[in-house]
Amino acid sequence: MKYQIIPVTPFQQNCSLIWCEKTLRAAVVDPGGNVDRILGEMAKLGLTLEKVLLTHGHIDHVGGAKLLAQQTNVPIIGPHEADKFWIENLPKQSQNFGFPHCDAFEPDQYLHDGDTVTVGEQSLTVLHCPGHTPGHVAFYSASSKLAWVGDILFRSSIGRTDFPQSNHQSLIHSITSKLWPLGADVEFIPGHGPISTFGEEREHNPFVADQLLL
Repeated sequence: MKYQIIPVTPFQQNCSLIWCEKTLRAAVVDPGGNVDRILGEMAKLGLTLEKVLLTHGHIDHVGGAKLLAQQTNVPIIGPHEADKFWIENLPKQSQNFGFPHCDAFEPDQYLHDGDTVTVGEQSLTVLHCPGHTPGHVAFYSASSKLAWVGDILFRSSIGRTDFPQSNHQSLIHSITSKLWPLGADVEFIPGHGPISTFGEEREHNPFVADQLLL
């Protein structure tokens, strides 16, 4: 699985353009905004978009999803249905966070733990990882040892849990029970900031390092 990170929105959210090298079929993970920039990168690489993938319902991750899907005639897949209230609340979110007005929408498909999503001939495993939001999911490419984790985990940090229906203990459980078993050598792309590996975070992350959770 090939990927390119495209920072979008004033929050510098890591939108990811991911694609199957063999077929040049692509997906966009978390298009929070700046749709023209995303389309421009896709055109440069000669990619054909198949779907939009969402990790969770916060505006900096989904704000451009409806427009991108409409312009390219592709489905919006994800997140888990427990985040439906966040997507329905997008007009209020845009107001609260100082974003341009964003209409609510209904994803074409909600995701569940263990689902598989295809991109060309590549496949991603869906992991339901509640905590930051109740319907947060991560996407894992076993063949590339790569995970897209949204705002669950960051380099040297973890997702916020001060939002409605966030839960700190659920977040820690999601990280340790869903992400760590994938392997220490797995590289992950967070929703913000630099990439890292699960092994690095298990050793050094001040919130979820192994020695802190004994």
